Amino acid sequence: ALGDAEALVRAFAAYFGATNVAERVHRIRRRRDYQRKGSAPQPGSLESVLLELRADGVGLAELQALLPRMCVEPVFTAHPTEAVRRALLLKERTIVERLVADIDRTRTPPERGADDSRIRQSLTTTWQTTEVPPHKPTVADEVEHIGFYLSSVLYRVLPVFYEAFVDAIEAVYGERIDLPPLLRFGTWVGGDMDGNPNVGATTVRDALAAQRALALACYQSDLRALGDILTQSEERTGFDAGIKARTDEYKSLLPDGVVRARPRLADMPYRQLLGQMRGRLTATVAGGIGAYPDAEAFIADLDLIDASLAHHRGDQAGRFALQRVLWRARTFGFHMAALDLRQDSAAHDDALAALDDRADWATQPVPARVERLHALIEGAPAPSPNAPSAVSTLAVFRTVHELRRTLGEHAFGPYIISMSRSEADALAVLALARIAGCVDDDAVPLDVAPLFETVDDLQAAPDVMRALFADPVYRRHLAARGDRQTVMLGYSDS
Repeated sequence: ALGDAEALVRAFAAYFGATNVAERVHRIRRRRDYQRKGSAPQPGSLESVLLELRADGVGLAELQALLPRMCVEPVFTAHPTEAVRRALLLKERTIVERLVADIDRTRTPPERGADDSRIRQSLTTTWQTTEVPPHKPTVADEVEHIGFYLSSVLYRVLPVFYEAFVDAIEAVYGERIDLPPLLRFGTWVGGDMDGNPNVGATTVRDALAAQRALALACYQSDLRALGDILTQSEERTGFDAGIKARTDEYKSLLPDGVVRARPRLADMPYRQLLGQMRGRLTATVAGGIGAYPDAEAFIADLDLIDASLAHHRGDQAGRFALQRVLWRARTFGFHMAALDLRQDSAAHDDALAALDDRADWATQPVPARVERLHALIEGAPAPSPNAPSAVSTLAVFRTVHELRRTLGEHAFGPYIISMSRSEADALAVLALARIAGCVDDDAVPLDVAPLFETVDDLQAAPDVMRALFADPVYRRHLAARGDRQTVMLGYSDS
């Protein structure tokens, strides 16, 4: 029967899902075994790769010169069908936590029995829960889905990556160094206009608002924990003068009642400042007086505390915990993951046809379109700047311009043009941004990324990029973006 077949498929899916979880935990066990033995590093580990580099003649100086040029950016692409319920993800995490708790087989029989009951409960309730809600997944569902991985997984493990990397460099090269930021994260969810007709200016705003709320909540939790660690008193240790100066500044900046007065903490400068920073984060959520203007101001406060700890024997007195928060703040900012934008080149052509009052815009020869786009980019007025069919396209650029001011330049990734066929497709983005007023210091603050997908377009891509790089208007834009160009090839998700 069809019902039996569905149940059988679900059963196998549940079985393989549980097996995959167990296999991931086994990888942790294997890594721990390698670390216990201490003879040879695990193949494929950071230490193993660094040993190979050293054997190939790469010295520490060369490695240090290379690291600032590196950037690894995993990107969550938009797939509504993969938006699993958060409740199920939490059940899976419970299973992992119970398996890891007994990874060394040190639990007592009663403890192991309790763990087995928790695992059995999670598996059974997972079986009795549908994987997706009854309604079609929305962009908000997708944002919640990736938010789980950003805030509950990546946020937690990010400092561990940096610490492991520093330890591996020290083990191989015998010297401990400071690492530059190497990791950042991106997402298409809320910005993939080509993949979902419901995506536009509103979802761009909502997605980044949700990610911002996640980031601020994570920092609040971290500052609360730091307040329990950095309890140093003035009577017992020294502090940089900047700590008291910042505390006095915030007493004047923050309205009464935002930070609860606690006289018994008067001799704990770090704890006082951390409380005020939490007050600023609260104001940032509400958009009230005392809000942080951007993530850089928040990071500056963390740096102030870090410098004071470094100057006053704080390396073993909380500096490690503070630096973990610093790694997170430098990576996630107030936006968690950069939002990439994607739109089909045909949508841009439709908008330009309406704005420039040229119904045959898309069929015009490329040189003619390029010439007109140059004029629009240089400030020539569009005959129909309020064309109804272009409103949604222009709204996206206006939203980008507004949110960059509040969330910072790293809140947005590249603007990807699906079905790119000529240099006119890249220039179209610059022209539309100019018409919408998305301009900072006379430059469009977006990286434009052509996406070549069909066989013909892939074969033409080298000539298209040569023409684009030879275009003086685009070269000026590229110079303002640091002379860095992103190109996407083939099916976008690959």
